[in-house]
Amino acid sequence: MATIAPPTPVQRPQVRREPSAYEALKAHLAAHPEERLQHSHPWDVSRSDIYFEDRWQPVFAEMRKAGQLHWIPESPFGPYWAVVGHKAIQHIEALPETFSSSWEYGGITILNRLTEEELAAAGVDRRELPMFIAMDRPQHTGQRRTVAPKFTPSAIADMEAEIRQRTGELLDSLPRGKVFDWVDTVSIELTTGMLAILFGFPWEDRRLLTFWSDWSGDTELATVRELDEVRWGILQEMAAYFQSLWIERTMDKEPGSDLISMMIHSEAMNQMRPEEFMGNLILLIVGGNDTTRNTMSGIIHGLDKFPEQRKLFEERPELIPNAVQECLRMQTPLAHMRRTATEDTEVFGQSIKKGDKLVLWYISANRDEEVFDDPDKLDIERENARRHLAFGYGIHRCVGARLAEMQLKVLLEEMHKRRMRVHVAGDVERVRANFVHGFRKLEVEITSF
Repeated sequence: MATIAPPTPVQRPQVRREPSAYEALKAHLAAHPEERLQHSHPWDVSRSDIYFEDRWQPVFAEMRKAGQLHWIPESPFGPYWAVVGHKAIQHIEALPETFSSSWEYGGITILNRLTEEELAAAGVDRRELPMFIAMDRPQHTGQRRTVAPKFTPSAIADMEAEIRQRTGELLDSLPRGKVFDWVDTVSIELTTGMLAILFGFPWEDRRLLTFWSDWSGDTELATVRELDEVRWGILQEMAAYFQSLWIERTMDKEPGSDLISMMIHSEAMNQMRPEEFMGNLILLIVGGNDTTRNTMSGIIHGLDKFPEQRKLFEERPELIPNAVQECLRMQTPLAHMRRTATEDTEVFGQSIKKGDKLVLWYISANRDEEVFDDPDKLDIERENARRHLAFGYGIHRCVGARLAEMQLKVLLEEMHKRRMRVHVAGDVERVRANFVHGFRKLEVEITSF
């Protein structure tokens, strides 16, 4: 009887693994200082230096004192409404038909959608990556519904034991009495591992997920023509790699439970155009990577900056679930989302015109004095910490919010179990960006409590 040969493994495409997005932008601007973005308006909070230097708080406080939203007539990203108040952001998020997220109007970041004339002048084709967070209903609903089962309470409960085991093993491997980078050793390692599990991604290549996330999530790269070409090439390599996984999964006799298999077996997503496939991959990678990664670093920085709160965490571990919410509020790992007005309307006394760009600064809403007392202070006992908007609000609220919360809770619980105290003991370097808000480096040392 003839034996059936096992299927030939799908060949993985060649992909770049360097330079990092950060290194590429830094090198380019050093060589071309004249290309640095210019911000003339004092309230143009799209400038990345205020986040890199951690001096954004007073600017937003001044704006909030003056009103819920403000018209910024000029910026490197064009004119926009800076929506800085908690109430105004919730109001806008609650009206998705009036304030569109669709990529067809410009999508979810502050970047401009180029006109046909601008494209022709630049000599490039239109490059857009539709993803379900940048879609309106009903398209948004069908695609979000496809991946949502992976993030239900029961699905997350099924993953907890593995996440706890991986977290514990990593914490046990950390050096004592030696300074190391928490971002690279802990935050990136835990989040890329989680993403690899969600996608059924080859474990040995998991760091590619961080590499792609950084090239996807840095909005400033897209403002530099030369780097935008590199960025587009890297994202196409990412799509080709995932395409090889897609082909592999279609050969499986039984449908898998990973995100790619779920897309394959979904009517809403199995006929996606290549650009849409790329867009949704970027959404899931950036959403799953940057938010959790930067909050894992923000927790350590926050507890070190507020030692009385660290003492409270050490003495009262029952506060950990609320501490997670408060750390998400304080960190706000994605600084903004963007909406576009589909009609003339009014918001808190301001006249909005059809086509106006509204940038929702979650990072400001989470420090809104009208909602949070003493908002610049970490307070793990804060009664309304859950009112933060770090995951957004309304129909576009982060689909993976519960999973992120669970990963952060497990990290704090496993640290507490080991009586681990983490001190900031060296360089602290923040991300230079107006979209992703986080840490590039956080040098720490571990002691015990």
